[in-house]
Amino acid sequence: MSEMLSTLVELQRLKRLDRTGWTLRGLPNGTESVGAHSFGVAVTAMMIADEVRREGVEVDVEKVIRIALLHDWSEARVGDMPRTGTLYFGADVRKQAEQNAFNDIVASLTSAAVYQRLYEEYEYRESLEARLVKAADVIDLLIQVLALERAGARGLDEFWVVAEQPDFQLQGTAKTTVEGLIGELKNARSEFV
Repeated sequence: MSEMLSTLVELQRLKRLDRTGWTLRGLPNGTESVGAHSFGVAVTAMMIADEVRREGVEVDVEKVIRIALLHDWSEARVGDMPRTGTLYFGADVRKQAEQNAFNDIVASLTSAAVYQRLYEEYEYRESLEARLVKAADVIDLLIQVLALERAGARGLDEFWVVAEQPDFQLQGTAKTTVEGLIGELKNARSEFV
């Protein structure tokens, strides 16, 4: 099997890998997969980038989409570690494990260096594109929480804490766009909670 095909087969795991946060809060398996989340992040990031670019900010939308699609690939090997896991392992250990897993997943690909650079850029928020994807990651989480709450799920208040004072290291139009979207989400929630 070619290295590309082998990697694609491995990444298929993300379509079936449950997001652990929902399971830990008593929601049924299948509530959301890592693959579904990655799709949501990519769509959200693309739309935010397009809006920011429409307002005159230079944004590489292809780079945004690439980062969004690969930002959780490491979870194919280390699983979806919930935020509470970081309390026990520590942020540095978690980050290093995820970096190692990502590097191993892409190591045999001819574009490995490109993917590794994009992953590091995301992890260290080194560019506007990486910071927009991080914002999209949080916004997609909040959209999922909103959908679950509208469907009757309760006990998810803790997820909304990230919406109180988000710091995505954005400025100008990018910051205004992201904060506006988060504000809309909070308003939508307040209509029924």
